[in-house]
Amino acid sequence: MDPGDLLELLKRRTGFTQAHAALLRELGEVMTPIAPEVALAFYDYLGRDGELAGILHAVPGRVERLYGTFARWYAELFGGTYDRAYAERRRRIGLVHAKLGIGPRAMVPAMGIVQELSLEHLRTALRGPEVFSAVEAFEKILAIELGLIEESYLEALSLGLSLGYRELRQALAEGAAALLSS
Repeated sequence: MDPGDLLELLKRRTGFTQAHAALLRELGEVMTPIAPEVALAFYDYLGRDGELAGILHAVPGRVERLYGTFARWYAELFGGTYDRAYAERRRRIGLVHAKLGIGPRAMVPAMGIVQELSLEHLRTALRGPEVFSAVEAFEKILAIELGLIEESYLEALSLGLSLGYRELRQALAEGAAALLSS
């Protein structure tokens, strides 16, 4: 499915509105400063898994580079602009992860770390009933994120299988590589 069309479908299914987008943009002032802390916890979590640590450290300087990439991604969560370009960037994120061998069973739990730390920060940074709408907006954009990235995994896997790869991990990686090069 076209990433922009998928984004619109996910917005409808989650009930994500312009009011949520505006609130997320406002929350950016409170949330983007914690990106380094969230990134540290995220990559610490991944680094404790032998398989994922191997991927992270396979290329010298990769982890350090990923901290900057993570900070940009995290800031976009609170950017307030959720359009076709946003959806295409999420598709690419999923494809790059798939190409490297980082599948949904690694990505989804890691997103839980992002969710946990972000919600904890929201609860301490905001006071009163405003926290409820902030949590709602954040949960909706995370659901959309996961939907966009997961769809890219399905797209890559489908292509990899159609190219003749039968082992799922290899089909995922090869399909993603083909999609990234096209």
